[in-house]
Amino acid sequence: MPRKAKLVCQLACGKSAVGRTSHPHQHSQSIVSERRQAHRLIQLVFTIPIKHCRPERNPKVMDFTMSHDVQSLLIRSARREVTASIVAETGLDEAILTALVHRFYDKVRSDPLLGPVFAERVKNWHLHLAQLVEFWSSVALMTGRYHGSPVAKHADLPVTWAHFDRWLALFRETAGEVCPPSGAAHVIVRAERIARSLNFAIEDAARGCIGSAPKP
Repeated sequence: MPRKAKLVCQLACGKSAVGRTSHPHQHSQSIVSERRQAHRLIQLVFTIPIKHCRPERNPKVMDFTMSHDVQSLLIRSARREVTASIVAETGLDEAILTALVHRFYDKVRSDPLLGPVFAERVKNWHLHLAQLVEFWSSVALMTGRYHGSPVAKHADLPVTWAHFDRWLALFRETAGEVCPPSGAAHVIVRAERIARSLNFAIEDAARGCIGSAPKP
């Protein structure tokens, strides 16, 4: 598997070294690394690039310029390989993720803290839930179904970490109810990274420095 595809798979399977630093003097570096990797997950989770297949970068791969159709086929093939590996490791599938999203957001909508935030902004829940299922399919299974910009969409929300903390509490609870144990752990890690990344974006926006995620 190409290097960057491996990176995406490692991020998806929770095999990053972020958070493993144990020496106090490395703590600040660990926080910066975690922040960058949280953004990196958001950036990479939806696309598996094909630069490794271009003849000018690796002439041994192929000796002709690929058409868009060939490129698309290669990307889909790489995604299927990554997705199959994750499904086998976690026990997750599209049906479980759909159930997770719907049950979780039923709780969110009735929550005293989170409900009003969503009620103010989401007018078509049927469409929103469909988009959320696609998002979690991309995040958890690396299917590439979602093509939006989640960080930009959340940057101006009037929320604090207390909202994300409650969001995570409900998500952990629901994941434990709906997913097999390994699958629950898999999506919870991703939810925690996403919450941190979105909270970083909102803090940056409040300081007036939003515009781009930290470069890896």
